[in-house]
Amino acid sequence: MRTALPYPVVFGDVDLDITAVTVDGVPLPYAQVSKTERTVALHQSGKERWHAATLLLEAKLPTKEISEGPWKDVQCLAVLTESATNTRTVTSLGSGTGGSYRGSVELARSAHLVRATLSLAVVGTYDEVPGRLIGSTDRHWYVDLKADTPARQREIDIVEIDFRNGPEAWLRQFKDAPWLVDTSGEIPKVLLNTSAVEGFTDILNSAGGSAIERALRETMSSQIAQDAWTAMFHTAIASLELDEDGTPQIPGGWKGSVLMAMLPDVFPDRTPTDALYEINQRRTEGYSWSELQTRLQYAAGKRSQVPKRLTTAIRSVHRAAENEER
Repeated sequence: MRTALPYPVVFGDVDLDITAVTVDGVPLPYAQVSKTERTVALHQSGKERWHAATLLLEAKLPTKEISEGPWKDVQCLAVLTESATNTRTVTSLGSGTGGSYRGSVELARSAHLVRATLSLAVVGTYDEVPGRLIGSTDRHWYVDLKADTPARQREIDIVEIDFRNGPEAWLRQFKDAPWLVDTSGEIPKVLLNTSAVEGFTDILNSAGGSAIERALRETMSSQIAQDAWTAMFHTAIASLELDEDGTPQIPGGWKGSVLMAMLPDVFPDRTPTDALYEINQRRTEGYSWSELQTRLQYAAGKRSQVPKRLTTAIRSVHRAAENEER
Protein backbone atom coordinates (compact mmCIF):
# COMPACT_ATOMS: atom_id res chain seq x y z
CA MET A 1 0.00 0.00 0.00
CA ARG A 2 1.40 3.35 -1.02
CA THR A 3 1.45 6.33 1.28
CA ALA A 4 0.11 9.61 -0.14
CA LEU A 5 2.80 12.28 0.05
CA PRO A 6 2.09 16.02 0.37
CA TYR A 7 4.39 17.03 -2.49
CA PRO A 8 4.88 16.11 -6.20
CA VAL A 9 6.18 12.62 -6.93
CA VAL A 10 7.34 10.86 -10.09
CA PHE A 11 4.40 9.68 -12.20
CA GLY A 12 6.28 7.66 -14.84
CA ASP A 13 7.67 4.16 -14.50
CA VAL A 14 10.59 3.54 -12.17
CA ASP A 15 12.35 0.23 -12.80
CA LEU A 16 15.20 -1.70 -11.23
CA ASP A 17 17.08 -4.52 -12.93
CA ILE A 18 19.78 -6.89 -11.72
CA THR A 19 22.17 -7.18 -14.66
CA ALA A 20 24.61 -9.68 -13.13
CA VAL A 21 25.46 -11.43 -9.86
CA THR A 22 28.81 -12.67 -8.54
CA VAL A 23 29.39 -14.85 -5.49
CA ASP A 24 32.83 -14.35 -3.94
CA GLY A 25 33.90 -12.90 -7.28
CA VAL A 26 32.62 -15.84 -9.36
CA PRO A 27 29.73 -15.11 -11.78
CA LEU A 28 26.46 -16.72 -10.76
CA PRO A 29 25.02 -18.95 -13.51
CA TYR A 30 22.46 -17.15 -15.66
CA ALA A 31 19.81 -19.74 -14.77
CA GLN A 32 19.96 -18.62 -11.13
CA VAL A 33 18.69 -15.12 -11.98
CA SER A 34 15.12 -14.75 -13.27
CA LYS A 35 14.09 -11.36 -14.61
CA THR A 36 10.52 -12.62 -15.04
CA GLU A 37 10.24 -13.77 -11.44
CA ARG A 38 12.53 -10.93 -10.30
CA THR A 39 14.27 -13.41 -8.04
CA VAL A 40 17.88 -14.53 -7.48
CA ALA A 41 18.56 -18.04 -6.14
CA LEU A 42 21.87 -18.15 -4.27
CA HIS A 43 21.72 -21.72 -2.99
CA GLN A 44 23.60 -23.94 -5.42
CA SER A 45 25.41 -27.27 -5.20
CA GLY A 46 29.13 -26.94 -4.51
CA LYS A 47 28.82 -23.39 -3.20
CA GLU A 48 27.48 -23.91 0.31
CA ARG A 49 30.17 -21.76 1.93
CA TRP A 50 30.42 -18.27 0.57
CA HIS A 51 30.98 -14.84 2.08
CA ALA A 52 29.41 -12.19 -0.13
CA ALA A 53 27.25 -11.83 -3.22
CA THR A 54 27.54 -8.70 -5.37
CA LEU A 55 24.46 -7.60 -7.31
CA LEU A 56 25.11 -5.33 -10.31
CA LEU A 57 22.15 -2.99 -10.71
CA GLU A 58 20.64 -0.68 -13.30
CA ALA A 59 17.76 1.66 -12.51
CA LYS A 60 15.74 3.54 -15.12
CA LEU A 61 13.73 6.68 -14.51
CA PRO A 62 11.44 8.70 -16.84
CA THR A 63 14.11 11.03 -18.22
CA LYS A 64 11.92 13.90 -19.43
CA GLU A 65 9.83 14.02 -16.26
CA ILE A 66 12.93 14.05 -14.05
CA SER A 67 14.66 16.78 -16.07
CA GLU A 68 11.57 19.00 -16.27
CA GLY A 69 10.23 18.28 -12.82
CA PRO A 70 10.41 20.45 -9.70
CA TRP A 71 13.04 18.26 -7.98
CA LYS A 72 16.79 18.80 -7.63
CA ASP A 73 19.66 16.49 -6.68
CA VAL A 74 17.74 13.36 -7.69
CA GLN A 75 19.36 10.13 -6.48
CA CYS A 76 18.55 6.43 -6.78
CA LEU A 77 19.04 4.36 -3.64
CA ALA A 78 19.08 0.57 -3.74
CA VAL A 79 17.68 -0.78 -0.47
CA LEU A 80 18.41 -4.38 0.56
CA THR A 81 16.49 -5.57 3.63
CA GLU A 82 15.59 -8.73 5.50
CA SER A 83 13.16 -8.65 8.42
CA ALA A 84 14.37 -11.99 9.81
CA THR A 85 17.77 -10.48 10.64
CA ASN A 86 16.70 -6.81 10.84
CA THR A 87 19.32 -6.02 8.19
CA ARG A 88 19.12 -2.93 6.00
CA THR A 89 21.74 -1.92 3.41
CA VAL A 90 21.34 1.30 1.40
CA THR A 91 23.56 2.00 -1.64
CA SER A 92 23.51 5.03 -3.90
CA LEU A 93 23.61 4.33 -7.65
CA GLY A 94 25.61 6.59 -9.97
CA SER A 95 23.85 8.49 -12.74
CA GLY A 96 24.39 7.41 -16.33
CA THR A 97 22.86 8.25 -19.70
CA GLY A 98 19.28 8.03 -20.89
CA GLY A 99 17.80 8.22 -17.41
CA SER A 100 19.74 5.21 -16.16
CA TYR A 101 21.55 4.82 -12.85
CA ARG A 102 24.09 2.05 -12.29
CA GLY A 103 25.87 0.58 -9.30
CA SER A 104 26.10 -2.47 -7.11
CA VAL A 105 25.04 -3.67 -3.70
CA GLU A 106 26.77 -6.31 -1.62
CA LEU A 107 24.88 -8.98 0.28
CA ALA A 108 26.97 -10.30 3.16
CA ARG A 109 26.21 -13.94 3.94
CA SER A 110 26.76 -13.36 7.67
CA ALA A 111 24.07 -10.64 7.75
CA HIS A 112 21.29 -12.57 6.03
CA LEU A 113 19.40 -15.74 6.81
CA VAL A 114 16.71 -16.73 4.30
CA ARG A 115 15.36 -14.19 1.82
CA ALA A 116 16.27 -10.55 1.25
CA THR A 117 14.17 -7.94 -0.51
CA LEU A 118 15.74 -5.47 -2.95
CA SER A 119 13.86 -2.26 -3.70
CA LEU A 120 14.64 1.12 -5.20
CA ALA A 121 13.95 4.51 -3.63
CA VAL A 122 14.18 7.69 -5.70
CA VAL A 123 14.89 10.73 -3.55
CA GLY A 124 15.40 14.39 -4.32
CA THR A 125 15.21 17.93 -3.02
CA TYR A 126 11.85 19.68 -3.17
CA ASP A 127 10.92 23.01 -1.61
CA GLU A 128 14.47 23.22 -0.22
CA VAL A 129 14.01 19.96 1.71
CA PRO A 130 16.55 17.30 0.64
CA GLY A 131 16.05 13.56 0.71
CA ARG A 132 12.32 13.50 -0.02
CA LEU A 133 11.00 10.21 -1.40
CA ILE A 134 9.68 11.00 -4.87
CA GLY A 135 9.47 7.55 -6.47
CA SER A 136 9.98 3.82 -6.00
CA THR A 137 9.64 0.52 -7.83
CA ASP A 138 6.25 -1.18 -7.95
CA ARG A 139 7.80 -4.66 -7.96
CA HIS A 140 10.68 -5.64 -5.71
CA TRP A 141 13.44 -8.17 -6.36
CA TYR A 142 14.00 -11.10 -4.00
CA VAL A 143 17.35 -12.67 -3.20
CA ASP A 144 16.76 -16.16 -1.82
CA LEU A 145 19.63 -17.76 0.08
CA LYS A 146 17.87 -21.14 0.38
CA ALA A 147 16.36 -21.61 -3.08
CA ASP A 148 17.90 -23.71 -5.87
CA THR A 149 15.75 -22.11 -8.56
CA PRO A 150 14.77 -18.43 -8.85
CA ALA A 151 11.03 -18.84 -8.29
CA ARG A 152 8.88 -16.18 -6.67
CA GLN A 153 7.53 -18.92 -4.42
CA ARG A 154 7.27 -17.04 -1.13
CA GLU A 155 3.52 -16.45 -0.92
CA ILE A 156 3.55 -14.08 2.03
CA ASP A 157 5.98 -11.61 3.62
CA ILE A 158 6.27 -10.95 7.34
CA VAL A 159 7.25 -7.38 8.18
CA GLU A 160 7.93 -5.92 11.61
CA ILE A 161 6.95 -2.26 11.76
CA ASP A 162 5.96 0.35 14.33
CA PHE A 163 2.29 1.18 13.70
CA ARG A 164 2.34 4.13 16.12
CA ASN A 165 5.44 6.08 15.08
CA GLY A 166 6.69 4.22 11.99
CA PRO A 167 7.04 5.49 8.42
CA GLU A 168 3.63 4.24 7.21
CA ALA A 169 1.09 6.89 8.19
CA TRP A 170 -1.91 4.71 7.26
CA LEU A 171 -1.01 2.25 10.03
CA ARG A 172 -1.36 4.78 12.84
CA GLN A 173 -5.12 4.34 12.99
CA PHE A 174 -4.41 0.69 13.90
CA LYS A 175 -1.77 1.51 16.53
CA ASP A 176 -3.27 -0.85 19.15
CA ALA A 177 -3.49 -3.88 16.84
CA PRO A 178 -0.73 -6.49 17.41
CA TRP A 179 -0.81 -7.43 13.72
CA LEU A 180 -2.59 -6.77 10.44
CA VAL A 181 -2.78 -8.63 7.14
CA ASP A 182 -2.29 -6.46 4.04
CA THR A 183 -3.38 -8.13 0.79
CA SER A 184 -3.37 -4.97 -1.35
CA GLY A 185 0.06 -5.55 -2.89
CA GLU A 186 1.62 -8.04 -5.25
CA ILE A 187 2.52 -10.32 -2.34
CA PRO A 188 0.44 -10.45 0.87
CA LYS A 189 2.08 -9.15 4.02
CA VAL A 190 1.63 -9.87 7.70
CA LEU A 191 2.50 -6.65 9.49
CA LEU A 192 3.66 -7.20 13.08
CA ASN A 193 3.26 -4.14 15.28
CA THR A 194 6.43 -3.61 17.31
CA SER A 195 4.81 -1.00 19.55
CA ALA A 196 1.44 -2.59 20.45
CA VAL A 197 2.43 -5.13 23.10
CA GLU A 198 5.81 -5.12 24.81
CA GLY A 199 7.79 -8.27 24.02
CA PHE A 200 5.31 -9.45 21.36
CA THR A 201 7.78 -9.72 18.47
CA ASP A 202 10.52 -10.99 20.79
CA ILE A 203 8.42 -14.02 21.70
CA LEU A 204 7.50 -14.67 18.07
CA ASN A 205 11.14 -14.52 16.97
CA SER A 206 12.59 -16.58 19.81
CA ALA A 207 13.35 -20.27 19.46
CA GLY A 208 13.59 -21.46 23.06
CA GLY A 209 12.06 -20.38 26.34
CA SER A 210 9.90 -22.12 28.91
CA ALA A 211 7.05 -24.47 28.05
CA ILE A 212 4.58 -21.64 28.65
CA GLU A 213 6.52 -19.28 26.35
CA ARG A 214 6.69 -21.91 23.62
CA ALA A 215 2.98 -22.59 23.94
CA LEU A 216 2.21 -18.87 23.75
CA ARG A 217 4.40 -18.49 20.68
CA GLU A 218 2.71 -21.42 18.91
CA THR A 219 -0.77 -20.13 19.76
CA MET A 220 -0.01 -16.60 18.54
CA SER A 221 1.59 -17.90 15.36
CA SER A 222 -1.42 -20.06 14.54
CA GLN A 223 -3.84 -17.17 15.17
CA ILE A 224 -1.82 -14.89 12.89
CA ALA A 225 -1.74 -17.61 10.24
CA GLN A 226 -5.52 -18.10 10.51
CA ASP A 227 -6.10 -14.37 10.01
CA ALA A 228 -3.74 -14.41 7.02
CA TRP A 229 -5.49 -17.36 5.35
CA THR A 230 -8.89 -15.73 5.91
CA ALA A 231 -7.83 -12.35 4.52
CA MET A 232 -6.10 -13.91 1.50
CA PHE A 233 -9.13 -16.08 0.73
CA HIS A 234 -11.49 -13.09 0.80
CA THR A 235 -9.16 -11.12 -1.48
CA ALA A 236 -8.89 -14.06 -3.87
CA ILE A 237 -12.64 -14.56 -4.24
CA ALA A 238 -13.13 -10.79 -4.65
CA SER A 239 -10.79 -11.00 -7.67
CA LEU A 240 -12.65 -13.80 -9.46
CA GLU A 241 -13.17 -13.33 -13.19
CA LEU A 242 -15.87 -15.09 -15.21
CA ASP A 243 -15.58 -16.67 -18.63
CA GLU A 244 -18.14 -16.21 -21.40
CA ASP A 245 -20.67 -18.61 -19.87
CA GLY A 246 -20.33 -17.16 -16.38
CA THR A 247 -18.02 -19.82 -14.91
CA PRO A 248 -15.54 -18.41 -12.34
CA GLN A 249 -11.89 -18.86 -13.27
CA ILE A 250 -9.03 -19.65 -10.90
CA PRO A 251 -6.87 -16.48 -10.75
CA GLY A 252 -3.13 -16.59 -11.19
CA GLY A 253 -0.36 -16.05 -8.64
CA TRP A 254 -0.85 -16.38 -4.91
CA LYS A 255 -4.62 -15.91 -5.14
CA GLY A 256 -5.00 -19.08 -7.18
CA SER A 257 -2.69 -20.96 -4.80
CA VAL A 258 -4.76 -19.88 -1.80
CA LEU A 259 -8.03 -20.95 -3.40
CA MET A 260 -6.69 -24.34 -4.49
CA ALA A 261 -5.35 -24.95 -0.97
CA MET A 262 -8.52 -23.98 0.89
CA LEU A 263 -11.41 -24.97 -1.35
CA PRO A 264 -11.18 -28.70 -0.46
CA ASP A 265 -11.78 -27.75 3.21
CA VAL A 266 -14.40 -25.08 2.51
CA PHE A 267 -16.48 -27.38 0.29
CA PRO A 268 -15.01 -30.90 0.69
CA ASP A 269 -17.78 -32.55 -1.33
CA ARG A 270 -17.30 -30.43 -4.48
CA THR A 271 -14.74 -29.98 -7.19
CA PRO A 272 -12.80 -26.70 -7.18
CA THR A 273 -14.82 -25.46 -10.17
CA ASP A 274 -18.16 -26.25 -8.51
CA ALA A 275 -16.96 -24.76 -5.22
CA LEU A 276 -15.93 -21.52 -6.93
CA TYR A 277 -19.29 -21.34 -8.70
CA GLU A 278 -21.12 -21.78 -5.38
CA ILE A 279 -18.99 -19.13 -3.65
CA ASN A 280 -19.49 -16.66 -6.50
CA GLN A 281 -23.25 -17.21 -6.40
CA ARG A 282 -23.35 -16.59 -2.67
CA ARG A 283 -21.15 -13.53 -3.01
CA THR A 284 -23.15 -11.90 -5.79
CA GLU A 285 -26.65 -12.89 -4.61
CA GLY A 286 -26.02 -12.61 -0.88
CA TYR A 287 -27.57 -15.88 0.31
CA SER A 288 -25.94 -18.14 2.95
CA TRP A 289 -22.96 -15.82 3.20
CA SER A 290 -22.75 -16.23 6.99
CA GLU A 291 -22.69 -20.01 6.61
CA LEU A 292 -19.80 -19.65 4.20
CA GLN A 293 -17.90 -17.66 6.83
CA THR A 294 -18.24 -20.58 9.23
CA ARG A 295 -16.81 -22.91 6.59
CA LEU A 296 -14.00 -20.46 5.92
CA GLN A 297 -13.18 -20.13 9.62
CA TYR A 298 -12.93 -23.90 9.88
CA ALA A 299 -10.74 -24.18 6.76
CA ALA A 300 -8.39 -21.38 7.85
CA GLY A 301 -8.08 -22.88 11.33
CA LYS A 302 -7.27 -26.28 9.85
CA ARG A 303 -4.59 -24.81 7.58
CA SER A 304 -3.09 -22.97 10.56
CA GLN A 305 -3.20 -26.02 12.86
CA VAL A 306 -5.14 -24.03 15.45
CA PRO A 307 -6.73 -27.04 17.25
CA LYS A 308 -3.40 -28.85 17.58
CA ARG A 309 -1.49 -25.82 18.85
CA LEU A 310 -4.29 -24.77 21.20
CA THR A 311 -4.36 -28.28 22.69
CA THR A 312 -0.59 -28.16 23.18
CA ALA A 313 -0.85 -24.75 24.86
CA ILE A 314 -3.57 -25.91 27.28
CA ARG A 315 -1.58 -29.00 28.23
CA SER A 316 1.53 -26.89 28.86
CA VAL A 317 -0.40 -24.55 31.14
CA HIS A 318 -1.87 -27.50 33.07
CA ARG A 319 1.53 -29.12 33.51
CA ALA A 320 3.05 -25.84 34.71
CA ALA A 321 0.22 -25.40 37.23
CA GLU A 322 0.66 -28.96 38.53
CA ASN A 323 4.40 -28.41 38.98
CA GLU A 324 3.77 -25.26 40.99
CA GLU A 325 1.39 -27.11 43.31
CA ARG A 326 3.99 -29.77 44.13
